[in-house]
Amino acid sequence: MQNLPPLAERMRPQNLDEYVGQKHLVGPDAVLRKAIESGQLPSMIFWGPPGVGKTTLASIISQNLDRPFFNLSAINSGVKDIRDVIDRAAALKDSFMGLPILFIDEIHRFSKSQQDSLLGAVERGLVTLIGATTENPSFEVISALLSRCQVYILKALTEEELVSLLQTAIKKDEILQKKQIKIKENEALIRLSGGDARKLLNVLEIAINGIGGDQITLTNENVLAHAQQNLALYDKAGEQHYDIISAFIKSIRGSDPNAAVYWLARMIEGGEDPLFIARRLVILSSEDIGNANPNALLLANNCFAAVNVIGYPEARIILAQCVTYLASSAKSNASYEAINKAQALVKQTGNLPVPLHIRNAPTKLMKNIGYGKDYQYSHSYEGNFSEQEYLPEELSGTKLYDPGKNPAEEKLREKLKQNWKNKYNY
Repeated sequence: MQNLPPLAERMRPQNLDEYVGQKHLVGPDAVLRKAIESGQLPSMIFWGPPGVGKTTLASIISQNLDRPFFNLSAINSGVKDIRDVIDRAAALKDSFMGLPILFIDEIHRFSKSQQDSLLGAVERGLVTLIGATTENPSFEVISALLSRCQVYILKALTEEELVSLLQTAIKKDEILQKKQIKIKENEALIRLSGGDARKLLNVLEIAINGIGGDQITLTNENVLAHAQQNLALYDKAGEQHYDIISAFIKSIRGSDPNAAVYWLARMIEGGEDPLFIARRLVILSSEDIGNANPNALLLANNCFAAVNVIGYPEARIILAQCVTYLASSAKSNASYEAINKAQALVKQTGNLPVPLHIRNAPTKLMKNIGYGKDYQYSHSYEGNFSEQEYLPEELSGTKLYDPGKNPAEEKLREKLKQNWKNKYNY
């Protein structure tokens, strides 16, 4: 038994009929199932939470189409590994084995240069790329590569689907079917799994092995007693990853340094990537603090750079300094609200023309038709300010940035009011 693979691996489905979940993609007449059955498979990105079957689905696709299958993990693969795989795939392209499939797990962890090295192979049709990511591909995958891939969103498994997985494992696994196992209560199993199918089966196996014997009744109490102590308090690849980062951000936004540093510790002890934490702090420093304290962005950016150089364990000190500072700082989301309003306005008003007096006039023709005419160079005026129109005429007087109610932004409000008088109602 010690030489057997884990239960989650033993129960990995081999075809679409055994596959649990994602009926919107692989159920009868679903879009991805049709593509697989037709053999006309585009390069694609699977986006969804951990443990919902991204890797398994890629493997099933390869088996269904009987194509060569190459597997890389973005965690431990470099440009050289990618090129080696592409060279091997190119050698197989013209054989009778079919167009190779290249599966890349956690593709969001690839740098721009690594993703660029994939682009040529996808463009030339050397491979069908299947990337898997837990992060929004719009932000984590370069646009040139993303535009050549179909994005499929995988959903979290429902409680019904998770229970079905448990029952199937008990009935069909070569080891568990030899025992008399009854699941009296399943809430603890499902809660500890965080909706992750792989983790669910790992928890089940840990509990069964911990209880021992051939006649086993699983309850919430004995599952927690045997499984919880063997599981990390923080699962950086599971649902708690999202819950804890949410609690962390909201604690800083809520100006509670004590709660913020507690959730930071939970992530550090769980082995979270320090750059992931630092990156979220940079975003928060603008979104939730902004001009209430411009130093926040400087500190957060320096924190990211320092963490990148230092790494664990000392990076925890740098993160703690930044977190406690940001949590204790004055807060404002005025800049965040301003860009949201501006983008919404752009979508509503379309492509309004730039006022002639602030257009660039690099040619004589442009100058002759009025480009740049009557532009007032601000530095030529007292206080480096001259009142003139910078918005399209249709939007004149539209206020998008409304300074927050904090000392730093109140000063900005007074300056803007002094300059613009009643134009923007500051």
